[in-house]
Amino acid sequence: MENIALEDVTKLMSRGINSLVHDALRVSAGNPGFARFLLKSVLWQKRAAGRRARFEKKGLHVPAFMICSITGRCNLRCKGCYAHREFGGVPDELPASRWLSLWQEARDLGVSFILVAGGEPFVRLNVVDAIRDVPEIIFPVFTNGLLLRDETLARLSGVRNLIPVISLEGFQHETDDRRGEGVYKRLEETIDRLAANKSFFGVSLTVTEANANIVTSDEFIGEVVAAGCRLFFFVEYVPVQEGTDDLVLSDPLRTMLRKRVAELRESYPALFVAFPGDEEEMMPRGRPWVCSCQPRG
Repeated sequence: MENIALEDVTKLMSRGINSLVHDALRVSAGNPGFARFLLKSVLWQKRAAGRRARFEKKGLHVPAFMICSITGRCNLRCKGCYAHREFGGVPDELPASRWLSLWQEARDLGVSFILVAGGEPFVRLNVVDAIRDVPEIIFPVFTNGLLLRDETLARLSGVRNLIPVISLEGFQHETDDRRGEGVYKRLEETIDRLAANKSFFGVSLTVTEANANIVTSDEFIGEVVAAGCRLFFFVEYVPVQEGTDDLVLSDPLRTMLRKRVAELRESYPALFVAFPGDEEEMMPRGRPWVCSCQPRG
C-alpha cells in the first residue's frame, strides 16, 4: 500500500464522490425532479464523507461504494453470465427487511452509493421497494430491463435515488447475440418508457474485443444519449466461461477505451464511468473503495 495518511485517503474519496454528484447535476438538465434530488444529495454526501472521515480516524475504513447482489434468479440466460455460473441456480435469499437494515447500517457508516445487482434485481421488487426508505444513498440498479413495465415504474414513481441501469451489448445484433433474439427491440421500448416517465437512467456495456469499437462509437453513444440516457458504465469483460478468453480486451483496445471515455466526457451531456480504471483515479492503490455483499441466507 502507498504511504499515504488516512485523512488524505478520505479526502481523495470525498473529492471523487463530490465530483460525481456535481457532474450528475450538470447533465440532469431537462429532469428537474432528479436535479432537485441531487441538490439534496450534495448535503447528504457531505455528511456521509464526514462519517467516513470520523471512522477512518478510529481505524475503521468505510468504502464509499457497496455492491449488493440481491438475488441469483434471472429471467434471461445470457452467454457468459457470471451470476448464473456463481450461484448455479437459486440460492437462499435474504429477506427484504434484512436488506433494508443492511442499507441503513451502510448509511450510518457513511456509504454513498450502493450498486444493486443480481441475477435480475427486479425479480425481487419488494427488495427494490426498500430503496425508497434510504434516500440518503444513491442506488444504481443493474438490470436487463425487461421487467421495467409501466406498472413497475408507477410503483417506483418518486424514488429519485433509484437509477435503472440497462444492460446492452451494442446495437441489435450484438445485444441479441448475447441476450437472446428480440431482446434489443424490447429494450428500446423500455428506454422509451423510462424517457417518457422522465426517469434518470443509464446503460451498462460489457466491453469485449468484439464490441469495443461499437459501444464507444459516436453512432452508438449519440443514439443512446438522444434516447434520454445520461449515464454510461463501461465494464471490461472478465471470462467466466471456457472458450471465451478471446473476448478479453487486448492491451491496445484497453488503452483505446481509456482514451475514448475521456473524449466522451468532453463531447456528450452524460456521465461516463469505466470499470476497472476510474476507481484507481478516485482511490490510491491498496485501499478498498468498494465492498461487496452477496445474497446468502
